[in-house]
Amino acid sequence: MTSSSVTARRLAAAALAAGALVGAAALPATAADRSHRENVEISRVQYDSPGWDNGSNRSLNNEWVEVTNNSRHRVNLDGWRLTEDQRGVSYTFRHFSLGGHQTVRVHTGVGRDTARDLFQDRRNYVWDNRRDTATLRNDFRRVVDSVTWGERNHRDDDNRGHEGRGHDNRGHDGRGHDGWGHHRR
Repeated sequence: MTSSSVTARRLAAAALAAGALVGAAALPATAADRSHRENVEISRVQYDSPGWDNGSNRSLNNEWVEVTNNSRHRVNLDGWRLTEDQRGVSYTFRHFSLGGHQTVRVHTGVGRDTARDLFQDRRNYVWDNRRDTATLRNDFRRVVDSVTWGERNHRDDDNRGHEGRGHDNRGHDGRGHDGWGHHRR
């Protein structure tokens, strides 16, 4: 065997070994990214703007959904969607990442986006005051979280004055389901 063929085999073996190391190193990062994404949730919903629903930009911006990152790592939300399930109205996050243990409020109306407040720039209300579902999907269209409020056959359920939490006014209990229809997936 010539020294050039031995050298070629050694280089090929080194390249394969290096590729295996790079691939192995990439796996934990992917798994870690997935676990961070699983820690993002819809934490609060204000589906009934306080006061009269007069359609003003102020009233529209008092209708909002809060999305919280419960992990300590920043999560890239670029391409994620927040969807109103009855009519299919959706908001797509563009060029936005949410810091660890941070919350962003997504308002219905027009405004200037910041790290804590995003605006859908809509001229009409999105969320139904009586019953609806807000769904958060990642950039692979997988459901990350959803929140449902109201009851199908309850005529008096207007949930006014409860910050979108329903009549029992309970918040998220961390067990995957709470008093206002919050389901973690």
